Amino acid sequence: MRGPLRAVVAVLIALDLSACDNGIGESTANGAASAPEREPPAEPIRPSSLPADLPSNLTWQTNDTDPVFTSQNAKRGGILRLWMESFPLTLRRIGPDANGGFAAVTRYIQMPLVVFHPITRRPMPALADKWAFGDDGRSIYFHIDAAARWSDGVRVTADDFVFTLDLMRSKEIVEPWYNNQYTHEIIDIKKYDDLTIGVEAVSGKPPDEMLENYQPSVYAKHFFTISKNFNRDYNWKIEPSTGAYRISEVRKGKYVELARLNDWWANDHRYYKNRFNPDVIHIKVIRDVNTALRYFLRGELDSFFAVRPPIWWDKAKGKDFDDGYIDRYWFYTQGVQSPAGMFLNLDDPLLANRDVRLGIAYSMNLDKVIITVLRGDYDRLQTFNDGFGDYDDTSIRARPFDIDKADAHFAAAGFATRGDDGILTRGNERLSVHVVYGNDASTEGLVVLKEEAQKAGLELVLELKDGAASFKQVQEKKYQIGWLAWAGQGLAPTYWEFWDSVNAHKPQTNNIVNMDDPEMDRLIDRYQASTSKVERVELAHEMEEKIFDSGAFIPSFKVPYTREIAWHWMKLPDPIGTPQTEALFFPLELANGLFSAGGVFWIDVADKQATRDARARGEPYPPVSIKDDRYRE
Repeated sequence: MRGPLRAVVAVLIALDLSACDNGIGESTANGAASAPEREPPAEPIRPSSLPADLPSNLTWQTNDTDPVFTSQNAKRGGILRLWMESFPLTLRRIGPDANGGFAAVTRYIQMPLVVFHPITRRPMPALADKWAFGDDGRSIYFHIDAAARWSDGVRVTADDFVFTLDLMRSKEIVEPWYNNQYTHEIIDIKKYDDLTIGVEAVSGKPPDEMLENYQPSVYAKHFFTISKNFNRDYNWKIEPSTGAYRISEVRKGKYVELARLNDWWANDHRYYKNRFNPDVIHIKVIRDVNTALRYFLRGELDSFFAVRPPIWWDKAKGKDFDDGYIDRYWFYTQGVQSPAGMFLNLDDPLLANRDVRLGIAYSMNLDKVIITVLRGDYDRLQTFNDGFGDYDDTSIRARPFDIDKADAHFAAAGFATRGDDGILTRGNERLSVHVVYGNDASTEGLVVLKEEAQKAGLELVLELKDGAASFKQVQEKKYQIGWLAWAGQGLAPTYWEFWDSVNAHKPQTNNIVNMDDPEMDRLIDRYQASTSKVERVELAHEMEEKIFDSGAFIPSFKVPYTREIAWHWMKLPDPIGTPQTEALFFPLELANGLFSAGGVFWIDVADKQATRDARARGEPYPPVSIKDDRYRE
């Protein structure tokens, strides 16, 4: 089950939409009026109706026939060296600050019950070896793989899932998203035997979306204790994992290391064999992308995300590339796009005015940024959600740069007089807004937006902060405009966490714009409850229209590919990726929070030494530059 969507602060890395410019994911994450009236109840909205005994008529499903997407040539071993911009604020998966960039590690070293195949998009076994749907249309049954173990050797059982329900409903974790999900959406998790659980949801959905939305996470009962000091007690404790890696060493402010489990319980499973190959993953704090690139070019990092045009076109070249020591990969994908751009805080007195928000939207010359800074490599994102097939509302087009329309909206808001510096005023108030962002590489594009906005009489004050600090400020709702991206994921768009009023006006929720619209709430409720894809698509289109009309979100860019550079000893299967691959050298399980596509590369330790020796002697290899567009749409 996916948790609160992972946010990528800054529109990660310099206006590209990558979730992993550092190879591990920079930042990850969780709407003006009175306090919300729709707080989820403390108890389930209705009593459990799961049967007392496991139904005898269940049709159990599994998947052991889809194609394998790994390589038999993969080799286990080596140390994978990655980087992150800032040190995590916690090692917890839940609670305050747990939805930052390091969630790409803490969550993805845990296995879901069921994942989705990155080519066929069909469900496939993970922690569960089979699953079934109840006759009531809103219950799912899971059989836990008998081999499943926590990294400390303790068996994974149904008791862990029952404990997880109690934990997720607890107010002590200070986590509104999970409190709601496990109270308002999941009514009950019931143990039938040591390896079998039933999960009852409040309403049905299409079967695959049931698996996506209602399969529970799992927390180790033998490790956790629920108490009023839960977040403090577990802030830096390393919990056991169910995946191939465990966190093995933490040096605060410096690095985090993960160690591979040699006796991992799923080593020989069909879809996990020849995956997660490095023995150690070392993630070093490097607080600047350009500094990190220098580390890579010196051979001190193994791979580097190169979606950003200045890296790909200007810096991913030279003798080490020409001599075949560093390889270049450009791989097109079909994944969900990140909701990326400007998020406007509706609780801010200035931005509470819709005309101001629309005027700002018409003042953003994003096309110029694409043409100049991004060299035409990216496309304009048109809507909040994109890449969900029928759910996409392709009739909506993002507002273009238009000074006349900006002037009209600003004038309607009372900003009709230009000061000596060209900025519009309303009485003694200047039309000035602060934009917080979390990566210096975004500065060049934001400066273009600032200069163009001045033509419309708008001043943008750019506030660059540390990635974690920037995201924390946005989640605390102490900002005017946030420049960031959320990692897109899922089979269908999600709206509740971003746009429902229950998540407005409070910290540590994903409704960062503080939208508080009763009509939007009603649409979300209907969408959440609907079992018909046709109806859900219609509701999604209505909600996208409301998001567009609100002006609370200004879409920026989308990128339908990944570009990466890697030293020659980093090896990939054939083909080098899948339609759902987010990053070719992402070492952990999930892509888009749902599809199993990571960890298929390996380090050829012998070739690493040979490459270094050849480089020292000046003996070149044939250069490698691959552009693979087999999945290009």
